[in-house]
Amino acid sequence: MPWNVKWLNSYNSHNAQSQKQCKKSSFAFYQAVRDLLPVWLLEDMRTMEAFHWEEGGKVSTYSPSEALLYALVHNHQPYAQYLLSKFPQSALAIPSQNFSCCQSSAPHLAMAVRYNRTHILFKILKAIRGFPECERASYLDRRGCSRVEGSKTALHMACELSRPECLLLLLAHGASPCLSDCTGNTPLDILLQQISQTPPVNMRSKLLLLDSLFLFMPQELHFSMKQQLLDNRQPWQDLLGENRFQWLAGLSPTSLFITAMRVLIRSISPEQFPEALDNLPLPQFLKPLDLKLKT
Repeated sequence: MPWNVKWLNSYNSHNAQSQKQCKKSSFAFYQAVRDLLPVWLLEDMRTMEAFHWEEGGKVSTYSPSEALLYALVHNHQPYAQYLLSKFPQSALAIPSQNFSCCQSSAPHLAMAVRYNRTHILFKILKAIRGFPECERASYLDRRGCSRVEGSKTALHMACELSRPECLLLLLAHGASPCLSDCTGNTPLDILLQQISQTPPVNMRSKLLLLDSLFLFMPQELHFSMKQQLLDNRQPWQDLLGENRFQWLAGLSPTSLFITAMRVLIRSISPEQFPEALDNLPLPQFLKPLDLKLKT
């Protein structure tokens, strides 16, 4: 039978038996999400049977936000879809300190990028479409935990971890490529650092990320690595190709083709992305990503 929360909370914070019961029920819920059990069963467990122990001896059921973190870890797409459609605000709220050490971070976006959960990331971005514009922008550009992510945004992490689908989804839904992390690096700086350390055989995905950034960057983007490009022209030109190097170093404007593609892709509203890509006259090499998001 489900436990009585009041009964559990009546225990002293040092009561070993109560803590043991919480650990058992918490692990059972974790296993159930990991085993991709049906949504109805997971919700029954979350609301009536699964508890976790918080500081100060408080016993709590799992919030939709905390359940969504488990769904992200184990790629339980139906459960993530249910939580985001049923509880759009609370599913994306900041979880308790037991689940997020930094109470100003956006752990769901960061975790979706870290685990490359493209489908669930897309569902999260669809869920925030209904948020007020300032709230949506704040959520997309919220920096991650300073201790775990180094105050990086989800866009920084997509560049650092080479997640081209995640990057393009975030950019198309309004994530800013201009923000800096705690060390002063923009997503472009992070990507250029990655490119400088990448073996030539693995360069294609990095350049794909860079080309995606080009489509959404402002004409004048200030980034830390620019002086390094100018001081080491030939090595960077060999890595990036002449055109990319010239644009980034500020030695020539972007081509008419790139300018036209920027206008074209920015004409897609977030509500229509990525489905509307198929209806635009884009060349195939600009649509190499798996953004149809079919399971």
